[in-house]
Amino acid sequence: MKAVKNYKENEGFSPDLSGLTILIPTFNEEKNIRQCIEGIKWADEILIADSFSTDKTLEIAGQYPNVRIIQREYHYSTSQKNWAIPQAKNDWILIVDADERVLPELAEEIKEIVKGEFKEDTPVAYWIRRENFYLGKRIKFCGWQNDKVIRLFRKGKAIYEDKFVHGEMIVDGKVGILKNSLKHYTIENISEHLKKIEKYSTWKAMERKKRGRTSGIFVIAGKTFFKFFRDYFLRLGFLDGIYGFILCGISAFSEFITYSKLWKMQKDEKISRNTD
Repeated sequence: MKAVKNYKENEGFSPDLSGLTILIPTFNEEKNIRQCIEGIKWADEILIADSFSTDKTLEIAGQYPNVRIIQREYHYSTSQKNWAIPQAKNDWILIVDADERVLPELAEEIKEIVKGEFKEDTPVAYWIRRENFYLGKRIKFCGWQNDKVIRLFRKGKAIYEDKFVHGEMIVDGKVGILKNSLKHYTIENISEHLKKIEKYSTWKAMERKKRGRTSGIFVIAGKTFFKFFRDYFLRLGFLDGIYGFILCGISAFSEFITYSKLWKMQKDEKISRNTD
């Protein structure tokens, strides 16, 4: 599918090049997009990087005067973001997922940074902590207690490493950390979580294969057991009650699927080599 740039650009919109662009990657986010935009509509530009949504995502987003929409076929998260980042019109960029919310305290902190004077020792990027919600419940443990991401940065100073999943930002300069947090309303139901595992486990298996990892019965069993033990006991997931138990259990199942797929990839590759 061919990428379509500038799907919609509102007439008369000319943002301040010293301002802020908020980038939102989307695909079929009609349930989230309005609430997400409502918390960030103060930005100079909201750039929607859409992967050809088939629901009402673009219809809803297009109702806001400072929204610009670009489209490209989705490959994987970091690829999509690295493609969209250079198209931002402003000097500062904030990346927000559709299921994340910027509350007023965080908004004010970001505004102060964007309009502040830039000095030699000023950070060019910032970590932002995230408060994560799973099945509607705030998760405080399970390894999520230290969740933070680099999301605010100056254009040209940061780019994502090229990884299928969990790619971190590579920053050219000093990195600070914000006081306020993003609210992250992640998985809403178990079916959604299992569906997400199907997609992400394939990418994780591909990433592990690329790094030379191998799999087999003992690796699959060991990785699955250790994932649950670490998240539920060592990372105190049991303090999140039944929500923590479910989250840690499904996360361990994700590890089981990932290493099972890695084993299958190795097996198919071996068969392919033997039949060449």
